Amino acid sequence: MKELTMKDLIFYHIFPLGAFVDDETEHGILEVKEWIPHIKGMGANAIYFSPVFESSSHGYDTKDYKVIDHRLGTNEDFKEVCQAFHEQGIKVVLDGVFNHVGREFWAFQDVLEKKQESEYKDWFYINFDGNSNYGDGFWYEGWEGHFELVKLNLDHEAVRNHLLEAVALWMDEFEIDGIRLDVAYMLNRTFMKCLVDFARDKNPEMVFIGEMLHGDYSTLVNHHMLDSATNYECYKGLYSSFNTHNMHEIGYSLNRQFGPDPWALYQGLPLYSFVDNHDVMRIATQLSEEKHLPLIYALMFAMPGVPSVYYGSEWGIEGFKEPDSDDALRPRVKAEDLEEGDLYDYISELAKVRDAHEALKSGGYREIRTEQDIIAFERETGEERLILALNAGPDDYMLHFDARAGKGTDLLTGEDVDFGGGLLIPPYQAVIIKPEC
Repeated sequence: MKELTMKDLIFYHIFPLGAFVDDETEHGILEVKEWIPHIKGMGANAIYFSPVFESSSHGYDTKDYKVIDHRLGTNEDFKEVCQAFHEQGIKVVLDGVFNHVGREFWAFQDVLEKKQESEYKDWFYINFDGNSNYGDGFWYEGWEGHFELVKLNLDHEAVRNHLLEAVALWMDEFEIDGIRLDVAYMLNRTFMKCLVDFARDKNPEMVFIGEMLHGDYSTLVNHHMLDSATNYECYKGLYSSFNTHNMHEIGYSLNRQFGPDPWALYQGLPLYSFVDNHDVMRIATQLSEEKHLPLIYALMFAMPGVPSVYYGSEWGIEGFKEPDSDDALRPRVKAEDLEEGDLYDYISELAKVRDAHEALKSGGYREIRTEQDIIAFERETGEERLILALNAGPDDYMLHFDARAGKGTDLLTGEDVDFGGGLLIPPYQAVIIKPEC
């Protein structure tokens, strides 16, 4: 497989326990092999699977780190799936849920049975002088107050060794290419460093993405730790800017994170960009205006970061996040349900442009103009310069700026662009222009 670093990747994200599971399925994970032409045709070169290992319900309540969830199939099935993706040059990234386990995790079950006599009691944060919400006869720490998720003691050597053995199995048996670390914002830093070093000793090309909701992403994304982190700040800015007709919001975040000034926080860091995922409302539901749907993808693909598309959203599937359930965000989708309409084609073109131009992968960021419905910026490396200009409003907009060129080409349409007199951007349209320098 061609060596791809984090900045080169375009992700397709699937929630397998939703997409491939119903009352009639067996070995449902094998269905994803039929998705490969769809995924590759959209331009993705990496697949991110939400949890695939044996769990009690949604995947983040792990029962066994070494066995594929029986609802999806077998280890042999998943090995076949990974081989199929690799044959098409697509990297495989798995969810690593290491902060906590489910109550049915085998070691916690031993504690439930044997209490203080269990050899695994120190694998968790347990107080035998208290009691749990389940009446277990002891208190334990759960993830952010969710006691169906039992926090692991990642400072315990046996716990670390068990998890590293599992990762070794994932790497040896499935030949995975990376791990997305669940709740990395609170994950034990010593364990995280141990995990990264262990995996990269086996495969120096392994990529690691951390789930970060807030805080300083550079504390995790650096030469010593992770390759990327989920960019929730820009996720919020993306949809909110369109819904409120206030591109200053996303413009502020992009300047704050990637701008040319020395104070910009994340220059050169390939943060993980998204407009929706398995935890948040589908973007087609989130946006107030349907005409903004292709535009938000154009902005995501052109801004600094590594773009990701959540399964189904490439044809505008909807999903409302309920207060007590994420099921609507994680629907069952069969291969015959896959659609390749106008939005899919548009995202495919965005992916082709990004793949072909280093400026969109690693170029610097410079704001050109930001107004209520307008955002324009420049991405530049030493060898290449591209301009994104986007009009989210209902009227033509004439953008005046120093293009440092008389002409250019819109990479999305192939049409020539003349900068003389300004750049006219029609309503609800985005352009990615390569100036003739």
